[in-house]
Amino acid sequence: MAVLPAAAAAAYQAVSQMGAGAAPTASISSAASSGAGSFSNFLSDAVKSSIDTIKHGEAMATKQVTGQANVVDVVNAVNAAELTLDTVVAVRDKVVAAYQSIMNMPI
Repeated sequence: MAVLPAAAAAAYQAVSQMGAGAAPTASISSAASSGAGSFSNFLSDAVKSSIDTIKHGEAMATKQVTGQANVVDVVNAVNAAELTLDTVVAVRDKVVAAYQSIMNMPI
């Protein structure tokens, strides 16, 4: 599976925007002190962000059909939704592959 540069850039941008609320050193120290809860919070926030991005793309496409949105904004929103969906599918595939790899390990 080839990774498109635009998809990688969008994924990096999405991850950087998730942590934009706190300073990098503060997020590292809070992640270290909170332990296992930080990964679940990160994962939950990423899923919510993905859902919001896809919903926004759908809403913009609907607005374009009714003539209420600019074509450039619609293309950007739909492109972001597509890249988000591609990223979610790639992560899902990696998780399934890791699970299968663990299940195939001898005991």
